[in-house]
Formats: sequence, structure tokens, C-alpha cells
Amino acid sequence: MSAELFHVIASVIQRHTRDGSPVPILRRFDPHDKVWSPPMPFLFQRKIGSTRSVISPQTVLNMLARRCKDLAEHHPAFRSVKFTPHDFRRIFTTEPVNSGLPIHIGATLLGHLNIQTTRGYVAVFDEDVLRHYLAHLNERRQLRPDHEYRDVTNDEWDEFEEHFDKRKVELGSCGRPYGTPCQHEHACIRCPMLQVSPKMISRLDDLEADLVTRRVRAQAEGWAGEIEGLDLTLQLLCAKREDSKRRTRRPLVDLGLPRLSAKTDGQ
Repeated sequence: MSAELFHVIASVIQRHTRDGSPVPILRRFDPHDKVWSPPMPFLFQRKIGSTRSVISPQTVLNMLARRCKDLAEHHPAFRSVKFTPHDFRRIFTTEPVNSGLPIHIGATLLGHLNIQTTRGYVAVFDEDVLRHYLAHLNERRQLRPDHEYRDVTNDEWDEFEEHFDKRKVELGSCGRPYGTPCQHEHACIRCPMLQVSPKMISRLDDLEADLVTRRVRAQAEGWAGEIEGLDLTLQLLCAKREDSKRRTRRPLVDLGLPRLSAKTDGQ
């Protein structure tokens, strides 16, 4: 992290540990998954009276809105600015990655299973991604003995190809890791692993029209649970469409990975 970001994080920790004790351990309720987290030293927590609690995203949202309103009194440009906690999640991750943190570690910090998701999530240049990735590979290879490297067998290559064949779906391709099955019961629109092909954007428009029609029917029938599910699917569909459009504007980078045809060359 930069000196400025490190100072901010250190200041937050100092506020929680001013009496010499470690950062208090708390549990946070996840309103989406409806579960409590394990006890952890959350940085964004506060004490009201004698009760400590994790600051909710809505509270942070309100605090940011007040800050922007105060700034707008002297800087009119802030009148149209709206920050969310998610924006700072992106900013925090972007800075360490651009400062040399390997992007696969950034993906782990964010909880992403696919490095491509992180590439679209943080503001990094493709050449930075390539440099960090190759540096990580070279470091790992130096730690492993030479005898552990061997030629791939035909059966292993067939299995490798089969995995990527099974990742091809109607709307594009599935980004699930090699050797893993579908974990989302093939509900592709809701699955974060789905990478929509730019050629299928029109298909997303058709699906959206169908979902809207179903929502009108559900609202007329009073199916509250159905409406909630359809709204979530519509939200994720729109997000995937925007992500697909954004990727069409991003230049491709050759990572030097072997082609599938390399099997015939015995490599």
C-alpha cells in the first residue's frame, strides 16, 4: 500500500486499540445470505453506549452522502457525485495491485474465483496484469524441483480439453476452475462464473423482455416471492450485459498460453 493508504488503515486500527487492547472481535449479520459471520476483527465498527457493532453498508452510504453534501458547499462538482461502499472496495484493491501486488492475490482478497472478474473489477492495465502473472509463475517455478515437471499425457490432455468443452453454454462460456463441476445448477444468468459472449447480447435483451413479462404476471397475481426472484435475475442480467459490452472495448492480451493444437506436437 502507499504511505497515504497505510496511514489511513493505521489510524483506523489505532482508534480501536487506543487502550492497548487488540481490535475487538465482532460478528456481522449478512442480510443477503441471512447468516452471521464468524467472530472477526472488523475495522469498520463503532461503539454506541456500551454496545459495539459493525457499521452497516447503509450507514456508510449515509455518511458518504453527508460528506459529499458538505463538500458541495465549497466544491459544486460534488453535488452530482454519489459514492457507495462498493466504490471504495474497488479503489482499495486497485491501489495495491497497481503498486505490485499480484492480481491473483487481489482476486483472493475480493473473494473472486476467476482472475478475469478481478481484471474487470480493478482499474489495472493489461500489461500490468501480464507482468504480475508472469512474475508469479517464475517465482513458483523456482520453488519447485525440476523433476516435478513432466510432459502431459494424452489422457490428461483429453481431460483438460473436455473440461473446457463443457464450459461452453448458450450465452457464452463458464469461467469455473479446471476440474470443478457447475455449482449453481446451471442457473447461468445468476452465476458469477458466466462470461457472456458479445454476440449474445441481443439474446440477453430477449431474456430481459421475457423476465419483465413474467414479473408483470407475478405482480398481478400477488406472487411476492416470484417478484423478488425475478428482480434479482433482472439485476444480474443487466450487470452481465454491461460487463460484456465493457469487455468488447478492452484490447486482448496474449498471455503466451499453449494452444489446444499443441497436443498433436507432443508438447
